[in-house]
Parts: sequence; C-alpha cells; structure tokens
Amino acid sequence: MTAKNASADAATPTIRGGKYYITLIVASMMLFSMYFGAGNLIFPPMLGAHAGEAFTPAIIGFLLAGVLLPVISVIAVAVTGDSITDMSNRGGKVFGIVFPILVYLSIGALYAVPRTAVVSYGSGFVPITGVDNKASLVIYCIVFFVISAALAWNSNSIIDNLGKFLTPALLFLLAVMIIMSFVRLDSQALPPAEDYAAPMSAGLIQGYATMDSLAALAFGILVVTSLRYKRVGEGPRLVRSVSAAAIGAGILLALVYIGLGIIGKNLADGRSYKDGASLLAASAHEIMGTPGMYALGAIVFLACLTTSVGLIGSTSEFFNEIAPGISYHAWVIIFSVIALGISSLGLTAVLSVAAPIIGFLYPAAMTLVLITLVEPLFGRKLFWTYRISLYVAIIWAGLMSLNSLGWGSAVIEPLISWAPGHSNDLGWWLPVLTAAIVGLILDFTTRKKEDIQVGVATLHEDEPVEAAVTA
Repeated sequence: MTAKNASADAATPTIRGGKYYITLIVASMMLFSMYFGAGNLIFPPMLGAHAGEAFTPAIIGFLLAGVLLPVISVIAVAVTGDSITDMSNRGGKVFGIVFPILVYLSIGALYAVPRTAVVSYGSGFVPITGVDNKASLVIYCIVFFVISAALAWNSNSIIDNLGKFLTPALLFLLAVMIIMSFVRLDSQALPPAEDYAAPMSAGLIQGYATMDSLAALAFGILVVTSLRYKRVGEGPRLVRSVSAAAIGAGILLALVYIGLGIIGKNLADGRSYKDGASLLAASAHEIMGTPGMYALGAIVFLACLTTSVGLIGSTSEFFNEIAPGISYHAWVIIFSVIALGISSLGLTAVLSVAAPIIGFLYPAAMTLVLITLVEPLFGRKLFWTYRISLYVAIIWAGLMSLNSLGWGSAVIEPLISWAPGHSNDLGWWLPVLTAAIVGLILDFTTRKKEDIQVGVATLHEDEPVEAAVTA
C-alpha cells in the first residue's frame, strides 16, 4: 500500500460492529459464488457414486484440493499485497509480468468465462427446452454475456450483486435439493469402484481438477478491492477481513460439496451415468420430479452466471491496472465480446483453446502460493527459493503439456515419467520440492544477513547476483 493510499484510507472511517460482520458474510457468499461454477456442481456427485463406502476419505481428499488450496490462495494474495502481481514479482520481472497475464486470460475470456455460457446452455437450457442448434446457442450466449457484463459493470458493486442477491438464490436451491435427497434417496452401500481403490488420492485429484486455486489468484484482487471499498480497513485488518471471507466461502463450498457427493452416493445405479451432468439431472428428477429439472436448470444458470460475473470483473480490474489507458468498462466489453465469440463455437472449441494453458500454469501457481505462505516461517525474505522453484515448475509443466499434446513424447516421456504422480499430472511436485530445498540452502548460505534483516527490496528484484553474495 502506498503512502498516498494510506493517508486517504486514514481519513476514511472504517466500518465496525454488525455492519462489518454483515459485510464479511456477503463477501464470503460473493467468493463462494465465483468459485462455484458448473464444474464444481458435477464433480462431487460423480465422486460420491464411484467412492461408495469409501466416500469419507474420498471427500476429504477432494476438500483438501478443492477447498483448502483455493482458500489459502486468496489469503496469500491478501498477505502479499493487493493482487497476483505482487506475488508474481517474487519470480522476477519477466515472470511477474507474463504469469499474471496468462492466468487472467486463461481463466477469463479465453477459457473459463466462455465455458460458463456453454455449460449452462448444455446443462440447463437444452434439457428444459429441447432446443439445441447453432442459432439458439449464439442467442443464448448473447443474452448470457449481456447479463454478465451488466452485473460486472461496476466493480465495487459486484460484492452486492453476487453476495446479496444471486448467491442466496443459488444456495437456497442447492439446499432444497440436498435436503430433499435425504428424504427421497435411500442410502447405498457399495464398495468403491476401481478408480477409487485409493479413495483419498482419487478425491485429491478430482479436487485438483477444479483448478479453483488458479482462479483464486484472480479473485483475490476483487475481494481485496471490494472490501477496501466497503471500508473494512487497511493493513492487518484488511488481511484478516479477506481471510475471514475466504474461510467463510470455503465452509460454504465444503458443505455443498459434501451434500452433492452424498446425492451421487445414494442415487441408485449412480455409476451407470457417463458424467456428472447426466447423473445430477437424473438425481434432480428422482428427488423432485419434473420441477426438479427446472430447479437444476436454475442452479446451473446461477452457478455459471455468478462465476462469469466474478471472472469478467476480476480480469477487467487487473487489465485496467496494467493498462490504465483503457477503462475498466472498456475491458468488461472487450472480454465479454471475446468470450461470446469463443463460446459461440461450442464446448469442444472452448476446451481446446486454453485447457492446455491452464494445465501449464497450475504447477507454478501452486508453487508460488505455498512458498508465499511458508516464507514467514524462515524469518527472512526468500530469493533463490522462489526463482529456482518457479522456473523448475514452469519447465516441468511445459514438458508435461508438450507430452500430453503428443509433441516430442518419444523424448519427453522417459524424462518425466519417473516422477511420482506423473500419470495424474502431478509429477511436478517432487522436482519442485527438490528445487525449493536447493533454493532454501542458497538463501541461507549466500544472502547477506544484514540485507535479510532489513528486508531490502532488491531481494525480490533482478539485482546483480554479486550484491547477494557474502563477501
């Protein structure tokens, strides 16, 4: 925070008492709604159906990766500053510029935002209307993004648009469906399916697949901006407020995931469905009959809309910061139009545009978040730990991406297949952990003690190596 911002905030009274806690509750619901898209809706029921009697360890694994990591990612953004850029600068000037741009584009207009429109069309609109053609898709996407842009038009009002209105409606519909499932569905006692022989690991991988930790880095700036606008305070109080909102959102996510997982577990012949969308549609019909299909359509629409609004708002906020010559409103229009164009091509095209990019970015994102959170434990600013770990993560993820696309697999596969978790796209963790240990050794042996104690800014800039070496 700059001195200018500090002085301005000092002159503005912070909210206290009941109004403060209401603001945190609304912010928690806003963050929940941004996380909770169509993918989050369909993963837990499939987990429940396949985990069977091993549901408890499977859902614990899912919650660790699909709830805990996104929550600590938002907290990490608040701890390090205002945005993902403050975190990314620890990887150097080039990384600090390129990485945030790729993150926002991949989870924004190039992939996640178009996906919200296409998924809500296929899972909500088509089953109810029975209409599915190119013209209806384009018209639906136009209406969807006009509504999204309108709700995201004022970044400071997003916390109200989502937290006060859309999210309560979404939570109400989900609660009705989950509660009624306990009445209408009989408990099933099935052994875990083959793919859940190691249930916690399988659940962990499913939670990892939500990619919400990557989205959390983008949502962090929106949460910080919204709470600052609501005058919750600055410095430690702002960090505590953001952390409380993130934890609140995590609790809501956990409750909904557990409920949806139990629905999948208790649905008869749940394993016969090819995907979570068809399983959930069958569950809705079983639980509430024909009205259940309309309720599910509303749930899918609201889940996708709230995610779209949050992503358009956070992406526009970020690009307005790095390119202030273009207004926030102009960015909202630009990204809504781009998302409209991509979504009009259909789900296959949407998935092919940026899914490989997200897989490439995720290891570096997780590395950045985790090192940021453990850094205070070492009592010093880390330099080499960030640099070496992040670039190993990037290189390894790049090899994984090329291998998955079949480019140079004959050479790449033998190089990376030895790593634990390789078959589940988790092979990067051991090389990165090794790199972090090497970086820590260098940070403790080559950095000047007096520089570490005063925390000079050069520790997170591209200063000459000689300046960091002990005489």
